[in-house]
Amino acid sequence: MTTDFLEITKARLAVSVVFSSLAGFMLGVVDFQHGFWVVLLKLAIGGYCMVGASNAYNQVIEKDLDALMDRTKNRPVPSGRMTVTTALIIATLLTILGIAILYTINPKTAMFGAISIFLYTSVYTPLKTMTPLSVFVGAFPGAIPFMLGWVAATGNFGIEAGTLFLIQFFWQFPHFWAIGWFLHDDYAKAGFFMLPSGKKDKSTALQIILYTIWLMIASLLPVLGYTGDFFISPISAVVIFFLGLWMLYYAIQLYKTRTTKAARTLMLVSVSYITLLQIVYIIDKFLR
Repeated sequence: MTTDFLEITKARLAVSVVFSSLAGFMLGVVDFQHGFWVVLLKLAIGGYCMVGASNAYNQVIEKDLDALMDRTKNRPVPSGRMTVTTALIIATLLTILGIAILYTINPKTAMFGAISIFLYTSVYTPLKTMTPLSVFVGAFPGAIPFMLGWVAATGNFGIEAGTLFLIQFFWQFPHFWAIGWFLHDDYAKAGFFMLPSGKKDKSTALQIILYTIWLMIASLLPVLGYTGDFFISPISAVVIFFLGLWMLYYAIQLYKTRTTKAARTLMLVSVSYITLLQIVYIIDKFLR
């Protein structure tokens, strides 16, 4: 049962999303007193509940499609190990618990958490079988966690939180298109449209390169001094620039070779990139 719970909530994905929220929180926090660790714990638990709820709802909605794909056919619901009713109960309880916990931090944090669940389950999930634009729509809930941490720390949604949102928003495209590339044949079994051109071609690869460049630009905005209380030093900007070049290199490799291996490598690099980027931001803040 524990294994099924971890699978229905996509624990590994949920933990990575929670890490983004905690990173945003560390960037926004000013006072380490007055219940700092309590709020951090609430954000971690509440964030996991919200992501877990989204994933559970998603697996209920897509249970028949999941049964068609090799990578998802053994999930709890399509495999028959967990009933739809049980999955819905888990998703609903996680939603209620998550919103309640985040609300105790501040109302805006709960609001954005609720918006992310709604967009992911009610808009992004149905669109996956209709249009490649589903990735664009999915980038909105996917970009919320990073800025959610800032909102949890400050209670405000301003230029700082907006910048964090923008960075993770642009990151979604090369990341998910890389996944869509190396899982293209499996996705096709369920009729999912994940690549912008619908094919593993130069058009898709070129768009991956362009969005990687936009990501690089967005990640360097804090050094310009126009992003409020969220800013970085020139030294950190140089490190971040080279991190961007690292990811861009593999995006270009995908354009050149258009192989499954290149797409999988880009996906792994993109995960490392966003994690290292957030760590650099945090280190920069506390070493300044």
